Amino acid sequence: MTVEEKFGQLQQLTWHADTGPGDGQNKQCAELAAKGLLGSVLNLTGAKKCNDLQRAAVEKSRLGIPLIFGQDVIHGYLTTFPIPLAQGSSFDPDVVAADAETSAREAASQGIHWTFAPMADVSREPRWGRVAEGSGEDPYLTAELTAAKVRGYQGADYGAKDRLAACAKHFVGYGFAEGGRDYNTADVSERRLRDVCLPPFKAAVDAGVATVMASFNTVNGVPAHANRHTLTDILHEEFGFDGFVVGDYTGVQELIAHGIAADGADAARLALGAGVDMEMVSTTYAEHGKKLLAAGKISRERLDDAVARVLRVKFRAGLFDRPYADEAAEITEPSAAARAAARTAAARSMVLLRNENKTLPLSPKTGSLAVIGPLGDDTKELHGTWASIGAALFPAVSVLDGIKRAAPSATVRFARGCAVEGDDTGSFDEAVAAARAADAAVVVVGEKAAQSGEAAARSDITLPGVQAQLVAEVAATGKPVVVVVLSGRPLALTDIADRADAILQAWHPGIEGGHAVADLLFGKVNPGGKLPATFPRSVGQLPLHYGHENTGRPFDPENKYTSKYLDIPHTPLYPFGHGLSYTTFTFSGLKLTAEVLPANGVAHTGATVRATVRVENTGTRAGDEVVQLYLRDKVAGVVQPVRRLVGFSRVHLKPGERRTVGFTLGRPELGFHTNDPRGEFLVEPGEFEIYAGNSSAATLMTGFTLT
Repeated sequence: MTVEEKFGQLQQLTWHADTGPGDGQNKQCAELAAKGLLGSVLNLTGAKKCNDLQRAAVEKSRLGIPLIFGQDVIHGYLTTFPIPLAQGSSFDPDVVAADAETSAREAASQGIHWTFAPMADVSREPRWGRVAEGSGEDPYLTAELTAAKVRGYQGADYGAKDRLAACAKHFVGYGFAEGGRDYNTADVSERRLRDVCLPPFKAAVDAGVATVMASFNTVNGVPAHANRHTLTDILHEEFGFDGFVVGDYTGVQELIAHGIAADGADAARLALGAGVDMEMVSTTYAEHGKKLLAAGKISRERLDDAVARVLRVKFRAGLFDRPYADEAAEITEPSAAARAAARTAAARSMVLLRNENKTLPLSPKTGSLAVIGPLGDDTKELHGTWASIGAALFPAVSVLDGIKRAAPSATVRFARGCAVEGDDTGSFDEAVAAARAADAAVVVVGEKAAQSGEAAARSDITLPGVQAQLVAEVAATGKPVVVVVLSGRPLALTDIADRADAILQAWHPGIEGGHAVADLLFGKVNPGGKLPATFPRSVGQLPLHYGHENTGRPFDPENKYTSKYLDIPHTPLYPFGHGLSYTTFTFSGLKLTAEVLPANGVAHTGATVRATVRVENTGTRAGDEVVQLYLRDKVAGVVQPVRRLVGFSRVHLKPGERRTVGFTLGRPELGFHTNDPRGEFLVEPGEFEIYAGNSSAATLMTGFTLT
């Protein structure tokens, strides 16, 4: 390969659907592909369109190296699944895998080879809009679901015609952006980087993820696109990752704005030297690479390593054997099976936050219902942020339509009441009248899709506009009020929590969302989802998460001089792991296979301890419970979280059924990283507490000692 051809393989450009004046890089894509000076294109969809551009690369260029087509296939392609944060609520790797498998099948049929997912960022900051795209605040849960999604996209071989190469993003620390403002600085210790931010990426690498994407933020003063410590020392050398790293959209060029690169040539030198193999959209590698190489500012070894990584993924993706999509086999609409999978995923992802006086489930034989709220009849916002091309082609099932289908004999009245945003209360009277005329009211409130996701940080995470006032007005009628919340983040629901008889957190549930909401409201499905992120009482509590560290003056309600706010309860509104059911469960018999274990054996010889706990359905309905196991290291060389999730299992139990659930605890669960940049990991002697239950507030406890 010539030097120009090598740098060409490291270039990704974006395709724009518009033509003419708005065609963006389309002309460059076609010209460079034919010259063999382009490695990848993103945002081009459709089997014929992809094939047409691929032919230029394969049949016109000197070496015939195929392009790899990438796309943001985040939670569905034609069939929109619940947003990833919602899938985190399922505590079910099978839900995550079902999304990835369906998405891969649909997208691959349209010529796409590579998805920029899953997002493996842990975040404790609901103001940050991209919490919608991840699995929540916990590194253990996020790691388990990230690995499941990688396996779902890629299968045993991502070169198969119905699979996609996955991309774990954003490497690394993006979820810790200061103030929740997107693209902002992240300042994290080495210990927090390794114990909180990195575990999901390590899980992705262990699951065989094809690629990794660098993040927009700085990490301790060094932009991620120029961070050799994270991209090379950790990702390649420690984790053994052999795929390639792609920059984020113009992320290499943005090193100039960060103030770490003087110009485009400097940005290319820093990014390629740090470990960014492919540049997305900006063109500093192609423009300056040859001169940098000649001047010795980029080594030939590093250039060849980057090219080899890109070609390795293309070979593994089967592009040299099968560069073209089968246009006759292109999937153009959601299948019945895909819709069924999306409906199941949505129902398993919803969380029942509140259910006073057994308001839910509603009876399908209810005489009359009022569906109220700005999102009650919506068929667009339910798709959520980062929905792919299917969102524009196939409307989601609205909550109103889902209720009508589930209760065909009921009189269902709809009143919007207000808009999602704004302060107009002029339609409140109509909503109140509808509620008074009904046996019960279902008020559907929340966020628009664009109010979460990338570049959608919010300083106020209460319900937008006058929606909380609408709930209050409807509740004042005295009729049973069920609030369905559609959102892309945890919201501060304090204003409605005590006014609603029941609250169902439905997130942005996807194409079958309305049916899934109705499935839960009428008891066809018993809710079993749990919160993957803490719900605060107020934005003033943020950041707020269950796995915080103790201070020297931990919270004491009787002592002013302890860690707390004067004007708000110390607890969250709803804790991590919380979620109600239409039945009841009890936990008992928490046991360990050993009360004493050698720390050296855990650290070096694979010694483990087994924890078991018995869960019983003590109610009258079959239902799911998520058994959660938490650990506390009481005394350590580095202060540890008050609790860490170290195991979970979602189980289905019939009334009266019992099951014993077990978890194995070993080196990863019992040790921690220090602040040594070389990644020192310790398993220390000391006392440990183990908690089991159905949320992070679990009280069933036992303990053991490492000696």
